[in-house]
Amino acid sequence: MARRKVKAVRERSECRFCRSKTTYLDYKDIETLSKLMTQRGKIFSRKRSGNCAACQRKLQQAVKRARYMALLPYVN
Repeated sequence: MARRKVKAVRERSECRFCRSKTTYLDYKDIETLSKLMTQRGKIFSRKRSGNCAACQRKLQQAVKRARYMALLPYVN
């Protein structure tokens, strides 16, 4: 008789912004935004950055605003 594999239930950890209860990601906070981007100026994926979907959308909006205000480069 074949045994079925039991999948282990993994605990979901909160993203860094949910842990600190951040409601707004400031586009002027270049230090935080640059940690979540590659050297070439691309935003890290959710899987790589560990953000939840809502915080990833907030991050994306903040990066776009910072690029528009010339605080971050579009491309390196």
